[in-house]
Amino acid sequence: MTGLVVCVAVLVLASAFGLLRARRDGRLRVRTKDEAVRLSAAELGGVLGERATLVQFSTAFCQPCRATRRVLAEVSGMVDGVAHVELDAEAELELVRRLDILRTPTVLVLDSAGRVIRRASGQPRRADVIAALGEAV
Repeated sequence: MTGLVVCVAVLVLASAFGLLRARRDGRLRVRTKDEAVRLSAAELGGVLGERATLVQFSTAFCQPCRATRRVLAEVSGMVDGVAHVELDAEAELELVRRLDILRTPTVLVLDSAGRVIRRASGQPRRADVIAALGEAV
């Protein structure tokens, strides 16, 4: 009987964790830690966009990173002055540690000065990216 209770408790906790993670996955949100973070063009290895920059941290084995790349490229193509920069998280470990990136894909939305406005862990939805760009520009 004790084993059954433990099994049910584990299933309930795992389900709650899964639902919480699914709810937060890919949401572009503001972190108070990110308010003071600025990234330069030299750190990104490219040029900052005139109005905003979408920065994507990816890894070679990450399947959602491919879909995220397509979404961000599409959005940056739709909005003038927005650049899309993709960084390999494995090659940029110092930057990954400084920005506290724990998984891929992680997307940062930067304003024209390189300040982090929003961030998402997981694959963001196109509508959320467009809304975040509205705040950045």
